[in-house]
Amino acid sequence: MIRLRPGPPATVADLRRAQEVAGLLRGELDRVRAAALAWRNGLGGLLVALVGFSLIRGRSDISTLAPGWGALVGVLLLAAVAAGVAGALALLRAAHGPLSVAPVGTLPPAPLGDHREAMAAARALRTGVRLVLLCTALLVAAVGVTWYAPAAIGPATGTVSAPADTPRTGHGPMWT
Repeated sequence: MIRLRPGPPATVADLRRAQEVAGLLRGELDRVRAAALAWRNGLGGLLVALVGFSLIRGRSDISTLAPGWGALVGVLLLAAVAAGVAGALALLRAAHGPLSVAPVGTLPPAPLGDHREAMAAARALRTGVRLVLLCTALLVAAVGVTWYAPAAIGPATGTVSAPADTPRTGHGPMWT
């Protein structure tokens, strides 16, 4: 048989600790959402900088790559887009909440509901950060393969051979 009895009376320290926990729970969702907004903006800037950098120099046409390398670049870019979209959606979910509206009366009370939402937003934030970093790595890999993969041999390279007596001035088409 189990007997239930009241415990010792609460002290002032117990009351303060309970108030601190309640205050942390009340502000928890706002803190997670603010962090998600900051991460979203920072990672968006990182991707913009990366895409801008990739346009500065290096090959821009994958048709000049040796056979098979163009397909690899395509797969890397497709995976980067998929990871980027999934990461962006996760970051938006973390920053702004779910894309659904719950019927009135189905939500738990405010402190518990806010805590559950804060936990879900924190999970979405972690997932979004990982996916956007994966997207960045895949973009870097695609740009690296585009720049450093072997070139195709033959007429698919797009170069024009100049007659032997034509001076090479550095203007006009690329002469080989």
